[in-house]
Amino acid sequence: MLLLMVGANVLTVTWGDLGRILKDDDILRSIKLTVVTCTATAILSVLVAVPLAYLLSRYQFRGRAFIDTLLDIPILLPPLIVGLSLLILFNRMSPATCCSMMAGGLLLASLIGFVLRGKGGGRALVPGALVVFAGMFGIGAVMMRGSGSLEEVSSGMGFPMTFHPLGIVLAQFPVAAAFAVRTMRTTFDQISPRYEEVAMTLGCHRGQAFSRVVLPLAGKGMVAAGTMAWARALGEFGPVLIFAGATKGRTEVLATSVFLEINIGNLPGAAAISLLMIVIAVATLLLVRFFVGRGGAI
Repeated sequence: MLLLMVGANVLTVTWGDLGRILKDDDILRSIKLTVVTCTATAILSVLVAVPLAYLLSRYQFRGRAFIDTLLDIPILLPPLIVGLSLLILFNRMSPATCCSMMAGGLLLASLIGFVLRGKGGGRALVPGALVVFAGMFGIGAVMMRGSGSLEEVSSGMGFPMTFHPLGIVLAQFPVAAAFAVRTMRTTFDQISPRYEEVAMTLGCHRGQAFSRVVLPLAGKGMVAAGTMAWARALGEFGPVLIFAGATKGRTEVLATSVFLEINIGNLPGAAAISLLMIVIAVATLLLVRFFVGRGGAI
């Protein structure tokens, strides 16, 4: 079925169709914006995935299964819900409300940590640190009271999100980061903790063992995680459409270009853009396979 679908796309598109879309200024801007936003999303995803995946791979603590499950939610949710949730968050919620929610969540986590530590249950997260962070968010909630919605605050600081190119990155990030975390966790699971233990017996502290031993070993896995995040961001449509829109020349990426071409009845143009995305997706997967085949842990 998959081969038939790709074949149908190939047979529908002519060289003339490909030439026209590659000469269209709007499509060229869309390609450029797609590359920029996907790259930014991939970098952010890897920066988040490395410490989080390392924590899940190396440490056993109560609540670990809950965090692990939480990371799968963006993958399982319908894409439109991700976009709608972001839209509500930025246009209906104030920074004070968000800080209050974060403070409450951290205080609850610290309480659970104290209980678990008292029962001797595994390696509980450090409750004291959580209380400090909760206090910081609580102070932030008081200071930002009456400051308007998140969108108003971010726009006032010169970083508008809703229906703006920055919003594209934010819309692509949740699902792309989830894939990156999964990839990096598999990578760290395949690296024996003994390497770190040996490094620490030679005088390194844990941070040095991580940066000097684990990160170099996980290098190819990081590239694979970034590539997977980039590819997933490329195909993100629903959240981008809902949160960032599909304005030509401003927030139009390749996925929304297909939607816009179909809306105006230009099926050959939509098929040509789809074929371009298929080629990019295949190239991305081949790149991942290359790193896996050359010994990258994934």
